[in-house]
Amino acid sequence: MFQQRTFKFLVALIGLFLLLASPGLIWPGYLDSPLGLALAIPYLSIYLFHQIGIPGLLQNNGACGWGWCAPTAFGWGFLAMFWLSVTWLLAWGLSSLSRPAVEADQANCPATQPDDQAH
Repeated sequence: MFQQRTFKFLVALIGLFLLLASPGLIWPGYLDSPLGLALAIPYLSIYLFHQIGIPGLLQNNGACGWGWCAPTAFGWGFLAMFWLSVTWLLAWGLSSLSRPAVEADQANCPATQPDDQAH
């Protein structure tokens, strides 16, 4: 779970997200496209978490009149931890699915395992 290969996948997934989000910095209309809306899911998920009852995520406890309340510092931290955990689990799954062939052969060969585990 805490292998260097998993970290490489994690960095690649975060890099891919940032690469896909970067055109929004110079072309604001990009964020209105379907891909831009999909990239907003991590940010907009805070309103879902507030709706299911996690307290302290939004300013004024979600009562901001006609506008959408901004996240609190706890809300930003919660979002960061949640989505980094989801990304970590995805990276872990991808790294375990795409093991190198040499590593997979050694894992299936009982001759390479220690005696106490071979029984």
